[in-house]
Amino acid sequence: MKLVSQKLCLVFASAVFAFTGCSKKPERPTPASTLGQAVDNPPPSNLSTVSDLDTRLTPRDDFDALTGQNRVALQGSTVYFEFDQSSIKPSEREKLKVAKEYLEKNPGQRLLLEGHADWRGTAEYNLGLGDRRSNAVKKYLLSIGVAADKLEANSKGSLEAKPNADAATMEKDRRVDLIVVKSK
Repeated sequence: MKLVSQKLCLVFASAVFAFTGCSKKPERPTPASTLGQAVDNPPPSNLSTVSDLDTRLTPRDDFDALTGQNRVALQGSTVYFEFDQSSIKPSEREKLKVAKEYLEKNPGQRLLLEGHADWRGTAEYNLGLGDRRSNAVKKYLLSIGVAADKLEANSKGSLEAKPNADAATMEKDRRVDLIVVKSK
């Protein structure tokens, strides 16, 4: 009985607190009181109008503000590999010639060569395979005249691969992405 009366007192006290703790809502200010001037008065004539602003368009910068990377510029030049291979297929070499031309036209930029593998194999093996793939691309680009200071190779292994993927997805996971980076 004592427990029931304690619970009842607690419920009553909570209800009293809830009803007395709520205050009246504040009144919303009128637009005239927030403008700092009368509503009927026009704005001062010395303010710029839209026609006075510089409205020229500037080219869009596809570089990520945090990483300084542009993953769009050479997106079509991704180099794909056969299963468990790091040799560049002859059909993929044209993509690397396009990358060389891009760097020649944009001397203030360089390439990050990011090697990937599909989900099969251990994490350590796939990191090594991604590294071999990115270094094979780097070696080929060096052989066609790209300066060494314009290239950096790394591996993500199977970190971004879809586990238990189908054959078509695994083909896309076996790749080297060419990522444009602003030179330091």
